[in-house]
Amino acid sequence: MAASGTPSAPVAPLTGWVRAPFTGAGRTYDCYEKGSGPGVVLIPEIPGITPQVLGLAEHLVAAGFTVVVPSPFGDPGRAASGGYILGTVLRLCVSSEFRAFATNAHRPITDYLRAVASDLASRTPGKGVGMIGQCFTGGFALGAAIDDSVAASVLSQPAVPFPLGRARRLDPGVSPEDFDRIAARASAGEVCALGLRFSEDGSVPRARFDTIKARLGEAFEIIQLDSSPGNPDGYPKSAHSVLTNEVRENPANSASAARDRVVAFLKERIG
Repeated sequence: MAASGTPSAPVAPLTGWVRAPFTGAGRTYDCYEKGSGPGVVLIPEIPGITPQVLGLAEHLVAAGFTVVVPSPFGDPGRAASGGYILGTVLRLCVSSEFRAFATNAHRPITDYLRAVASDLASRTPGKGVGMIGQCFTGGFALGAAIDDSVAASVLSQPAVPFPLGRARRLDPGVSPEDFDRIAARASAGEVCALGLRFSEDGSVPRARFDTIKARLGEAFEIIQLDSSPGNPDGYPKSAHSVLTNEVRENPANSASAARDRVVAFLKERIG
């Protein structure tokens, strides 16, 4: 939902994006690529590669990155709608590939994303690649960081596992074994992570970020945007999508500033 009285979020079409199937970890999905420079894997949020997701992707391309957007669900380029979102959620919730409700779980989709990241790192400059996940896919960016090719993970409003009960609210979205590997890489300075959420977003509990912070320490930066009643940017209590739906550029709001921080973070980490 757009903040009241402001222009809409940045959007873009699929024009100029090169589509090609990519196979990894026994799975094949189309991936869309554009740009030059260090590599960034941008995982779409539900319901898929919407015009808003493409708006973010184009912003990253303009910032000097080679961007790959995998398409594991949804119809690329299609605008979001209530029915489209609901249908996608229902399908993904029962998929063993995504494990939407499981705690302390390794999610098979992250194996595919690791393969995408490794391939991108092998043919782009920079110190590894960046990985951005959003909403349903937010935690997948952390899960993929067990791979040596991933040097920077951005967790934007990570909502999986769905926070039903205390255990799921605290869950970091990765298995204990994967978390150990990620923490070891973070301690060695091999990977850093950035987490973003709105303060009133119940689908992304602050406790999840606290769990990650306790293990990664200074290697995990948290940005929490104020969506409380009367907040300066006019966000509704339901504000959720930090890097897409809630971004306003003229005048710039705090979500736009958070997007700027993501770009700076990626440049610091991957060049």
